[in-house]
Amino acid sequence: MKKWISYSVLCLLIPAVVLFGVLLFPAKQYAWISLCTALLSCLPVFLQFERKSIGTRRLILIASMTALSVLGRILFTPIPGFKPVTAMVVITAMYFGGEAGFLTGSLSAVISNFWFGQGPWTPFQMFSWGILGLIAGLIANPMKHSKILLAVYGAVSGILYSVIMDVWTVLWADGIFNFSRYAAALTSALPFTAIYAVSNVIFLLLLGKPIGKILERVQTKYGL
Repeated sequence: MKKWISYSVLCLLIPAVVLFGVLLFPAKQYAWISLCTALLSCLPVFLQFERKSIGTRRLILIASMTALSVLGRILFTPIPGFKPVTAMVVITAMYFGGEAGFLTGSLSAVISNFWFGQGPWTPFQMFSWGILGLIAGLIANPMKHSKILLAVYGAVSGILYSVIMDVWTVLWADGIFNFSRYAAALTSALPFTAIYAVSNVIFLLLLGKPIGKILERVQTKYGL
């Protein structure tokens, strides 16, 4: 039951909140949409709490991964599109589950945007990075044992991020979804998408194993 509730919140309720927020509310209401998205992202993780001590330790680790994700995005500001956010989200999901990955992605977007700038794009970024974490959690075991699959998912996630974000581009420009404008947005974003996909592969291959070993030791030590 908890799993069904979690997936319903992450895959149905949050996308609905983001889409309706863009379509029905004025631009200045994006802060409320971001807040609702962040709170809903926390819910599936809270549902998994079985013992208070384990839940607290798990939250601390998720918070640490989120902080590293935010810091990495800020440090790589001079290189547009070259960011470790997706890598940190995927690694979190691989070792703590898709719900934790979604939460890390969602919070990484809203927190780092206090540096990069908040706007109506923030809820879409929260959902985009979040859903990449959720998917990574579903295929975590194969990716732990295959660098090729890990690299492939890194590249695919870069494309998927652009595909989702350009939905916002079209909706914000037209107020309705226009396929021709969407195709144009995807085409114009190809250089950015390529850079981001490559950066995902690089960061996952560089950081996946060393950070993964640390997380595995922590899991074993504290019985997470």
